[in-house]
Amino acid sequence: MKLRRLGGALLGLGTAAAVADRVLQDAAGELEPALDATERTYRWRGMDVAYAEAGDPDDPDLVCLHGINAAGSSGEFRAIFDALAEQYHVVVPDLPGFGRSARPPLRYSASLYEDFVADFLAEFETPAVVASSLSGAYVARALRLGVDVESLVCICPTTVGGPDPPKPWLRELLRAPVVGAALFDALVSKPSIRYFNADHAYADPSVVSAAWTDYQWRTTHQPNARFAVASFIAGHCNSSLDLDAALEETDVPVTLVWGRGATLPPLSRGRTLAEAADARLVVFDHAKLLPHVEHPEEFVETVVAAV
Repeated sequence: MKLRRLGGALLGLGTAAAVADRVLQDAAGELEPALDATERTYRWRGMDVAYAEAGDPDDPDLVCLHGINAAGSSGEFRAIFDALAEQYHVVVPDLPGFGRSARPPLRYSASLYEDFVADFLAEFETPAVVASSLSGAYVARALRLGVDVESLVCICPTTVGGPDPPKPWLRELLRAPVVGAALFDALVSKPSIRYFNADHAYADPSVVSAAWTDYQWRTTHQPNARFAVASFIAGHCNSSLDLDAALEETDVPVTLVWGRGATLPPLSRGRTLAEAADARLVVFDHAKLLPHVEHPEEFVETVVAAV
């Protein structure tokens, strides 16, 4: 009887968790584009990858690649997109598994994103590139593969976004149908998103509007949202690239941008990387991981100077 009651209780909890997850997805609704621009689709390995496009196509191409995190999307560039489009043909994709791009239940990995970045950049003729966090490492890998770019601006680039070495058990736990969905819903609740924004992303969390926090929450509650994030949280999106060596050997002009208050990775890492790669380092006071959101005008000036 006790086992039967326990089984019934577990079944009830599982059903409740599944219902709660479905309710949250319904509440999130269909996700609109994060940027006010023409949206196009790039077909890659059977996936529809959404990207925003703005500016005169005859202007120099500028591709912006958002960082990978639980609520990652092209909206990371919302504060600078319009200003950049005044001078460049700007293209900003939602990486596979994020935003409005397809989110198949793959076991996402650094190699998948490195291949995507290399293929996507190769669609353009020597574009300038702005890359955030892990995407900076993915672009550096593309340069080693022979992809031509005009210049590279990296915002707090890193090769490590999760545990190193990766934890496959954690990825599989978050992928689990009931338990994984319940854990993921807790990880991407609005209080959790606000905590991450205040602790890691912004020196001044007041720059984050309630509307943007709501968008972050909604993008994490789209169907299959947890699969790419599960790989990221478990460390499978970490790059094996020696970033110092890769940037040192490239002939492409590199500018590193850091928020002075950043901790993941800290400014000390930026100084080490700049010295190793002989790259320009631009530091923004009163900023953490997203200086392009906290200081958009100054960041655009930095991009213009770099490009």
